Amino acid sequence: MTALAALIRRDVKIALRVGGGALIGVLFFLTVTVLMPFAIGPDLALLTRLGPAILWLGALLASLLTLDRLFTADHDDGSLDLIVMGRAPLELACAAKALAHWLAAGVPLIVATPVLGLLLNLDATATSAVALTLLVGTPALTFTGMIGAALAVTLHRGGLLLAVLVLPLSIPVLIFGVAASQAAITGPLSFGTPFSILCALSLVSLVVGPFAAAASLRHGLD
Repeated sequence: MTALAALIRRDVKIALRVGGGALIGVLFFLTVTVLMPFAIGPDLALLTRLGPAILWLGALLASLLTLDRLFTADHDDGSLDLIVMGRAPLELACAAKALAHWLAAGVPLIVATPVLGLLLNLDATATSAVALTLLVGTPALTFTGMIGAALAVTLHRGGLLLAVLVLPLSIPVLIFGVAASQAAITGPLSFGTPFSILCALSLVSLVVGPFAAAASLRHGLD
């Protein structure tokens, strides 16, 4: 556990330093959300209706933007080989790296959501609903994306492959995240049903993601 905690601390510090990647995702999220009102125009009702989808789409793309750094830096400096050959199970090491990535790149998106909700004409209830769905759903984006990052780590220019692999797997999370947010804002659908499915998707990704990523790394580094 000490080694995994040290791995989480190290990855969070690397991600938060200048050029570490976490800031890039947050800036991209801010840019997409800030530009949308200019593209849609002064229709406040339309902004309110599209607000949850805009925030979720921005969070998905921002998460995708930083996923290629999950294993690439470790592969380039050789520390990935040490992680693979280490005493800690590779599945737990992958889960620790994904958790560190979510803490550094996912949590700031959730923190920024209340401020960005004001730009999209969302009231406090709507903003809270979107933030709650992002809190539950963004771990699924990270742990699902980890599989693609592990597959692409040994390939040169694997960024495009990462997007091709991860985007289809992220679509269910996007659908039920937006559906839960819209249900909380406009109804009459129940918030509980899509939110429960979103929770289930996150739990499945938490279980499947580390095992699939570890298997991909073992195969790719052989």
